[in-house]
Amino acid sequence: MRLAKTRIKPLADSDITDDIRKLLGRQFQGVVHNVFRTLGKLPEAYRRFMPWGGYILSRHNDLDPRDRELIILRTAFNWRSGYEWAQHARIGEACGLSADEIDLVKQGPAAPQWNHRDSLLLKAADELTRDAFISDATWQALSLFTEKQRMDLVMTVGQYTQVAMMLNSFGVQLDAGFELDPDLDHRRNQ
Repeated sequence: MRLAKTRIKPLADSDITDDIRKLLGRQFQGVVHNVFRTLGKLPEAYRRFMPWGGYILSRHNDLDPRDRELIILRTAFNWRSGYEWAQHARIGEACGLSADEIDLVKQGPAAPQWNHRDSLLLKAADELTRDAFISDATWQALSLFTEKQRMDLVMTVGQYTQVAMMLNSFGVQLDAGFELDPDLDHRRNQ
């Protein structure tokens, strides 16, 4: 976490009326996570933003869910997004990543425990979060993935880069029941 407290106060339960729940959709049914409470302060932006994120997390994204979560976690780690990491560590486990693999994401593509495929995905995520570009050599190595999978890889890292920017800059705090990874605790007293 970059900040010890929010810069943008999320919607309180009392602010989430039935009309807002209807307008903002399924993320406002039941338990509402802080990311949605914060983004929900701009209903029109939220309504336009969510379908894109929905695509990234859907079956329309041709990346295997485990591969998708691997690169989302690396993106979260590279941008030091504690909230994004905490959420996607759980999602990653549900998609087949082990707790050891999730922890290993922090070491990056050079960790010897990764197979070639996983290392390549992590390398692509690193290049995108460093240079906003996948090098020719890495692009060529990614030829074991389909063209659509390579496009979805770039779009997934791009989506979660944007999410990390919002979470970090707005100071979105962890939801109840989530723990901050100590390697991502960069909070300052504010």
